Amino acid sequence: MAIIPITDSAELNDFCRRQSSAPYITVDTEFLRDKTYWPILCLVQVAGPEDAVVIDAMADNLDMAPLYDLLIDPNILKVFHAARQDLEIFFQKIGEVPTPIFDTQVAAMVCGFGDQVGYETIVNKIVGAPLDKMSRFADWSKRPLTPKQLDYALADVVHLRPAYEELARQLNDSGRAPWLEEEMATLEHPSTYRLDPQEAWRRIKTRGGNKRFYGVLQTVAAWREEAAQTRDIPRNRILRDDSLMDIAAHAPQTPEALARTRGLSKGFVEGKMGKGLVQAVKAGLELPDEKIPRRPKRDRLPPGIGPLTDLLKVLLKHECEKHDVASRIIANSDDLARIAADDNADVPAMAGWRFELFGKQALDLKHGRLALSAKGDQIIVIKAEGDDGES
Repeated sequence: MAIIPITDSAELNDFCRRQSSAPYITVDTEFLRDKTYWPILCLVQVAGPEDAVVIDAMADNLDMAPLYDLLIDPNILKVFHAARQDLEIFFQKIGEVPTPIFDTQVAAMVCGFGDQVGYETIVNKIVGAPLDKMSRFADWSKRPLTPKQLDYALADVVHLRPAYEELARQLNDSGRAPWLEEEMATLEHPSTYRLDPQEAWRRIKTRGGNKRFYGVLQTVAAWREEAAQTRDIPRNRILRDDSLMDIAAHAPQTPEALARTRGLSKGFVEGKMGKGLVQAVKAGLELPDEKIPRRPKRDRLPPGIGPLTDLLKVLLKHECEKHDVASRIIANSDDLARIAADDNADVPAMAGWRFELFGKQALDLKHGRLALSAKGDQIIVIKAEGDDGES
């Protein structure tokens, strides 16, 4: 049966009304963002326990309000896979984060399916259904959509239903449902999706710099973010990160000085954009000391902790395989180095369920209360006398 996208407001309202008493819905989107700052929402796919539809978000005069009301209904669980980008789109559209949510990618990591497991893998392992991913990189803004595109789009939310139900069952059976709730709290918080231009500088990977460098970096990064938002083009189309850091380092205060920045055209420098950028530089130079942002200090790691970090990596892999959970959700290499250097390291593995699963053992390994050995092809964890013995 051919899939016909919803393009009519009354039809969308009827569908959303039918889902109003559903315990959960599965949701996915198709969007474009390669030439714009704000994502262009092209399709929304939604499935309830009985119905599954494709909604043409680009249809003329389509009132999306019933869908948005459904998404923020606190009595309906919204199920996504790798939810962050979808949630960002809805936050920009609605002004709220759809809650409560269940992210099957995170749930799969908690359930031991691997690090950042893809949707196709989950469907293959849980549902046993092959997915045709040929339409993954289609231009979803072009109309009419092909039958293959529509089949691809709808399949994502149809297969997400049994995938969610199985993952939810595994989480409940293993007692790990609270682990997922802890992860969902971050995804559900509005601050995760707010695009504050004054905070844009934090996304730029710097190579160090003095106090004044960070003052100028903040103001020019905020200028670029505002310019990109206003013009609805990617921020790097305004100014690339390397040019931004060069400007922050040299702080050009005239068009002539700005022209010496590599990668800037004469038209840019002499036009409105160049003038705005010079003003942003001057604003950064004029920031009072107490307003200049500070990079969060990362304590210099002491020499010689490499071998201990490597031991912690082995322990992490052992514990994650033992408990059937993805190591990436527990700690990364930098986290392990911090734990090696400091018992009170401010990393996720030293709090909550991660601490119970791995952090305690990491401290025991550091302080000689636990050792690692090998027996054939197996790693053996040896606890100090008086503990529980081998594991």
